[in-house]
Amino acid sequence: MVIDTYVLLAYATVWTVFYWFLSQYIAELSRQKWTKWVQSEESDEVLLEALEAIIQEIENRMHDKLEDFQHSFFGSIGQMTKKAKELDPMNNLRKAVKSGDWPSMMMEYMANKSGLGGVLGQNNPQTTPNEGVNNPQTTPNQGEINAKPPLPRSILGK
Repeated sequence: MVIDTYVLLAYATVWTVFYWFLSQYIAELSRQKWTKWVQSEESDEVLLEALEAIIQEIENRMHDKLEDFQHSFFGSIGQMTKKAKELDPMNNLRKAVKSGDWPSMMMEYMANKSGLGGVLGQNNPQTTPNEGVNNPQTTPNQGEINAKPPLPRSILGK
């Protein structure tokens, strides 16, 4: 028995269409059964068990991200607070009072009163404004610095 080419193509076409419809029908039945099962109460526990690992991974990642944010947020607030304290115009006056440097204290007080407190640079209590100029407190022969007298208690507010 010899099958003609056209008959073979007709059989192939019919079987292809049949299998396509059959597969669509089976897929639709599977989808309907799956949908019914998912909507039923018995599927809740099974789905939660299946998704528990994913939920745990999401929680871990969110926890890590929140910790990173917390560290960066509070670290930046600490840096901003430190910078704000450095910008306080009274800092130089406090340093001058602590070191007992009367000229610097008076200059800082006047600068703060006139609104120029932040314009003047930071005073280093270890160096004096007259350093490098003929400082009467130090002589090259002596090699030592005479200490300044402490402030009176009434000025210190004690």
